[in-house]
Amino acid sequence: MATGKEFEIEREFEVDASPAEVWDAFTTGTGGWLWPMAEYEPREGGAAPFGGTVTRWEPPHRLTDRVDDPEGLPPGQTLNQLDRTIEPRDGGRRSWVRYVHSGILTDDWNNQYDGASRHTDFYLHTLRQYLTYFTGLPVTFTSLDAPAPAPAPPPAPAAAPDAFVRLGRRLGLPDDASEGARVRVDAPGEPLDAMVDFRSRHFIGLRTDTALYRFFGRNHFGAPVSISIHDFAPQADAKGTEMAWRDWLLRLYA
Repeated sequence: MATGKEFEIEREFEVDASPAEVWDAFTTGTGGWLWPMAEYEPREGGAAPFGGTVTRWEPPHRLTDRVDDPEGLPPGQTLNQLDRTIEPRDGGRRSWVRYVHSGILTDDWNNQYDGASRHTDFYLHTLRQYLTYFTGLPVTFTSLDAPAPAPAPPPAPAAAPDAFVRLGRRLGLPDDASEGARVRVDAPGEPLDAMVDFRSRHFIGLRTDTALYRFFGRNHFGAPVSISIHDFAPQADAKGTEMAWRDWLLRLYA
């Protein structure tokens, strides 16, 4: 039986959104900043995503859910808990949020914790982008990993140490294009006019007038590079978007 070590990742931030808007983003609007999830059963003891259980349900102030069944968790984890506290600021026009992710990791604890911590920062940044620019809008979500052409000796090109650097160059991002820079990037179809809203050696975030483009350098954690797109355009086509970006990735890493 696998044994493990506990972890806890805690973050606090303020955002220009009401507590009700933040609550909705955590419960019914996850496709706008994370990925679409099953809705919560709105009561303590109710069902939560990934086979979990709601342990606190106090809208729009406190939400906690817990997954004890490893079948609902990724490999290397046996317990997962998310706890969010939301408090009003400026008469309810803004919110203060405390987000705590905890649980038990069983494999390569340092690498798993590092990956979870860095992903938390990027996801919560994306949450703030969503709440600031797109809150409440219908979203079309697309997510895909870079393909691993066969035969390919390990590591596959999309998981190689330089894989994410190659992606940034393929987008045409200047090396000095930091957060806040306006850029024109090489995307499938027509180039995108975007703002760099996040950039590190692990992640790139681009925001256009109608979408959030998220690029994940998961090669740093032993997985392929991946992309998520939160498209708020009324006529967004998830299948067409996936096919176009899959071809783009295949040509990059073939």
